[in-house]
Amino acid sequence: MANLGELIGELVAWLRGQVDQTGTKGLIVGVSGGLDSAVVAALIKRAMPDGSMGLILPCHSAPEDVLDARLVCETLDLTYGELDLTPAHQAILEPTLRLLPEEGERRSADANLRARLRMCALYTAANALGYLVVGTDNAAEYWTGYFTKYGDGGCDLLPLAQFTKEEVRGLAGLLGVPDRIIHKTPSAGLWPGQTDEGELGVSYADIDGYLQGRTIPEEAAAKLLRLHRQTEHKRRTPTIFQRPWGKPPRLGLA
Repeated sequence: MANLGELIGELVAWLRGQVDQTGTKGLIVGVSGGLDSAVVAALIKRAMPDGSMGLILPCHSAPEDVLDARLVCETLDLTYGELDLTPAHQAILEPTLRLLPEEGERRSADANLRARLRMCALYTAANALGYLVVGTDNAAEYWTGYFTKYGDGGCDLLPLAQFTKEEVRGLAGLLGVPDRIIHKTPSAGLWPGQTDEGELGVSYADIDGYLQGRTIPEEAAAKLLRLHRQTEHKRRTPTIFQRPWGKPPRLGLA
């Protein structure tokens, strides 16, 4: 991690360049109180000191996560707003489930709706401000598909997708993220006691090691390959039917 300090400059320049290239005015991120969003918050503040914003978007969230998110924004002097999405979540989840012949995977539907509501709120603010939405997924999350399609996976920029969890922790220390956040157990805060590693079934140390080409336990490697295959659809744009005959429109061409 000796070159992380130099990479901060590259990340900041890249973010600034994306704003210039797209003709937008700034950058916005959802701040959860966790490590990854704190690092992204620090980066966008450096890239666009007067054109950056964090949104704290609790949804059945633990009070300590909201306090941690505020701590991040205030420590970084990042402009931020706060919106409780719990009422919107309740207005959608229960009525939708009642329409179905059976409830099915209720916990999954619940968790993914929270992420998608946050995405909607972020893009509403981004559209109004003329900002780009910056995602927070690190390499481990992106490779394993540990994100919600069109939820926290819905963003314009992904600055951390090529950084391991340990590298993100190193960046946090260099960027002035509070120690409390750096050493916090990674969790999406979906239910009491929920942790990222518990849901994944693999430790971040093993995921980082695998992605860096180190030998990890065979069972963990097999689990990671399975997760990667199962979540490939999340890393692709929507699959388009290819017409067997007739001239298709010039999709994606100027």
